[in-house]
Amino acid sequence: MVFVETSLFSRLLGDYLRDDEYRLSRNHLIEYPDAGDVIRGAGGVRKVRWASGGKGKSGGVRVIYYWAKADEQTFFLTLYGKGEKENLSAMDLKRVVKLLEELTNE
Repeated sequence: MVFVETSLFSRLLGDYLRDDEYRLSRNHLIEYPDAGDVIRGAGGVRKVRWASGGKGKSGGVRVIYYWAKADEQTFFLTLYGKGEKENLSAMDLKRVVKLLEELTNE
């Protein structure tokens, strides 16, 4: 499995996950790449809950990613804290879909 981070994801990562938490999330996705819930209308983009800083999954981080099964690649698109928002807004969703299109058309 190859992991690809967007610049947005890379920029936000340190604010939400420690290195060990991020490593665990990648290991989990290697084993269960379809673990996250598919976000309706987002072309297969998924959202997975991940524990952060001892808060547990319910108060932790939401990682938005896309699993390209045929290519064995996972694209980390963005992430946010659950306390910030429950779901992506319509505008956020459009940005994520556009970002995914740019990444997969390279």
